[in-house]
Parts: sequence; structure tokens; C-alpha cells
Amino acid sequence: MISYSELIFLNDDVYENVIKLSKGGHQSIELMMDGASWDRYRGKKQELIKKLRDTGCHFSIHPPAWDTNLTAQIKELRGIAYKIHVDTIQFAAQIKASHVVVHPGFLGSPCFSKETAQKRAYDAVCSLAEFAKEHKVKLAFENVGYHGQSLYTQEEFTHALDEVDPVVSYLIDLGHAHINKWDLKSVIEKVAPRLCGLHIHDNNGQIDQHLPIGTGNIAWDEVFEAMKKLHKDECDFILEYAPGTDLKYLEEGKNRLKMLH
Repeated sequence: MISYSELIFLNDDVYENVIKLSKGGHQSIELMMDGASWDRYRGKKQELIKKLRDTGCHFSIHPPAWDTNLTAQIKELRGIAYKIHVDTIQFAAQIKASHVVVHPGFLGSPCFSKETAQKRAYDAVCSLAEFAKEHKVKLAFENVGYHGQSLYTQEEFTHALDEVDPVVSYLIDLGHAHINKWDLKSVIEKVAPRLCGLHIHDNNGQIDQHLPIGTGNIAWDEVFEAMKKLHKDECDFILEYAPGTDLKYLEEGKNRLKMLH
């Protein structure tokens, strides 16, 4: 399934974003729960749920990302991040979303223990998995962080879910992986049996630009080779382009991805 991320309209009205993204018959959208518009809907969630259901679209959900860290050094901040994920899972169940993305967290400083952060991420994900099962929602474990902030090397990431309930699958963010110099083809192939999604965007290998396919320096031919082998019914291809990107690039990206089928 080819999906459009709502990130492209960050801060605009959520419902209007969905209407704009679904024009032309596109029916799969990943909601990005960050920005001013989501703040405005905090007290009117039931109203939004009804409006989203009425669109007939297929949804996945990305919880707030910028200020949310499940492995924060301060216990109270970890608790807030956890509650945000719990609330998002409940919201996902109400709109019958296919999955909720989980950022395992970031290593805020090299002064802190990476092993401790990994243990906190593992504990949080296992606990969220139990809650997600109760609500019949799948979780998508995403690789995040770069320039020393990532909790995992490529090899560590591919084993991060070994002891985690299968309600949690992998979601590979190709842009993040590229900045960290991961072998994109290899990591896709390694986690393919447990892969539920790809965040697809490009960059220059240095910063997280969320550019359209082919406008950075990712070696897309190798990536597409690995993507062709994936079970299309089990893995969402999510075009996650930067705010303000011209919508024509979503259409172009969708057409390129269709050629992989």
C-alpha cells in the first residue's frame, strides 16, 4: 500500500489535510500528530474521529515526535512520552488505523549510557505492545536519531525486536538510515519478514531533509531492488516528504513506487 504522510502539511488543519491528500482517489494516509492543528483538536478529539472515519480513508498514525523521548534521562519526561503513545494507540483503535509508529527514543548526549537507553526502550515497547494488543492495534518500531543520537547500530536495530511480542513490527526510515551510513538494501532484506512499513524520502547523507525520491543521493536502484521482494500487502510504502513540498512530488513518487509491483 502506498501512503502519503500528513507531515507535508504540518500545522495546517488535520481534516483539511486529509481531504487534500485524498484528492484524486488516494486513500492511504499516515497522520502526523505534531503541529498547531493537532493542538487545536486536543479538546475535540471525538469530533475529529467522526470526520476522519467519514472520509473512508485508510490511516496509520505517527505520534508527536519532536519533543517526545521514551528514553529521556528525566523519569517524568519518559512518563509523559509513554502516556502520549498510550493516548495515540487509543485514538488509532477508534479510527481503525493499521499501525502506530513508535520512536524508541534518542540518546541526548554521549555522556549518558546507550545500554541504559536501549533497556528503557525495550521496556517501554514491551509495555506498549501489551496495551496495543488489547486495542487490536499494531506498532511500528522506527529507526531514529543520527549524529550520535541513535540508540542502535544497523546490526543492533535488526535484533531489537527479537524478544518483543510480534504485535510490534519494524518500520525503516530510509532517510535516517542513510544519514547513519546503513546499507539500505541489506537492512530491508534482514528485517523483511517482520517489516510493516518504510518511510520513504531522500537527503544528502548529512541532514534529515525529507526530500522527494531522487533529489538527494540515496542509491535508489539498490533500495528498489530490495523493495520489489517485499510482500506488498504487509508493508506500507509511506512517502514522508518535508512540509511545503509541492504535491506533484507525491504523485511522482507514487507512480515510481507503482512500477515496483
